[in-house]
Amino acid sequence: MVSGPRRRNDSAATRQALLRAAADLFAEKGFTATTVRDVAGRAGVNQALVFRYFGSKQELFAAVLGSDAELAASEPVDELPRRVLDALVGEEPDAEHHRLLAMLRSCGDADAAQLLRTEVGERYTARLAELSAEPDARLRADLVLAWFLGLGLLRSVLGAESLVRADPEVLERHVLRAVSALLERVEPPDDET
Repeated sequence: MVSGPRRRNDSAATRQALLRAAADLFAEKGFTATTVRDVAGRAGVNQALVFRYFGSKQELFAAVLGSDAELAASEPVDELPRRVLDALVGEEPDAEHHRLLAMLRSCGDADAAQLLRTEVGERYTARLAELSAEPDARLRADLVLAWFLGLGLLRSVLGAESLVRADPEVLERHVLRAVSALLERVEPPDDET
């Protein structure tokens, strides 16, 4: 019996396909409504591979969040507030936007919320706190993070009309002006109205 050429298994490509599919589905549906079967189907692989590469849906979610935490760790700290805002209000949704939506749509699940606190929240708070020399720098950083997440929730998940219709540059300018009052190492934007 003659068979065709053997297809080479590419575990790195399969893992990446699963991560992309999971990020998209968590952004669209949230943690609770996304199933392992959905992720595998979107990636075009058998669902057993989700368990092989990630162990569980929670660990897959943590891996998706981990890429967002890597952004927090790798981004120059002075640029972090602007990058997060770009992901939340930018005109063209990108990978960061999808991860942020995944986070926002998954907050209602207790397991997902715990992962959000440990995998993302703590890292962002620690990095943002570097932008203040005040004794309450962590509180200030948490306030900024709360504002960012609230903005994302109202704009992307709840569809608050004024925030959806607003010019992204105007939103960024207003938010960065306020952020600069809390985190003194963030430059306030030029006053353009």
